[in-house]
Amino acid sequence: MKRYDAVLFDLLTALLDSWSLWNRIAGSEAAGRAWRGEYLKLTYGCGAYRPYETLVSEAAQTTGLSASHGEALAAQWDSLRPWDDAAALLAALEGRCRLGVVTNCSEALGRRAAQRVGADFDVVVTAERAGFYKPHPAPYRMALAELDLPAQSVVFVAGSGFDLLGTAATGIPTLWHNRAGIAKPDAAPAPLAERRTLRELAAFLEG
Repeated sequence: MKRYDAVLFDLLTALLDSWSLWNRIAGSEAAGRAWRGEYLKLTYGCGAYRPYETLVSEAAQTTGLSASHGEALAAQWDSLRPWDDAAALLAALEGRCRLGVVTNCSEALGRRAAQRVGADFDVVVTAERAGFYKPHPAPYRMALAELDLPAQSVVFVAGSGFDLLGTAATGIPTLWHNRAGIAKPDAAPAPLAERRTLRELAAFLEG
């Protein structure tokens, strides 16, 4: 795989284990996955930015939880933890290429989440700042503009299969860190590679 000038990551799924936080607050893995699934439907469906916290609360209530679950998610946000192989990969990439994240999140929570990773990111693009949720092209294009790089010299590490739709629309080559083993959306193109861990993707990213 060619050497890229920058690597962009999905933040809340590719680098951080946000699944565990949602499951813990929901009370079970089944409830957490249902809540998360409904939230993803809302974000990927709404396009133009609506407050992240509002969508989280709406998704909770739709799946039989309450608005207080959304409040608990925000309150416990700083307990997010990176995947166990994230630190080693980022350390290997730092100094070799530029790094950034593109996340479906509010500006405040996105910045706090980025700090949980422990990397010095060159760009942090949130849905709120871009004005649109992924997979709309706007967040990806903002990241490219702030890096001042063409799409072909950047690789994106997706955490969700829906990222494959957005990166395809902007011409960014994409790897998929599919930790949860989720099925690819029917309309999404295949990634350059799909693996269950960042450790397995390291060989692609390190050139």
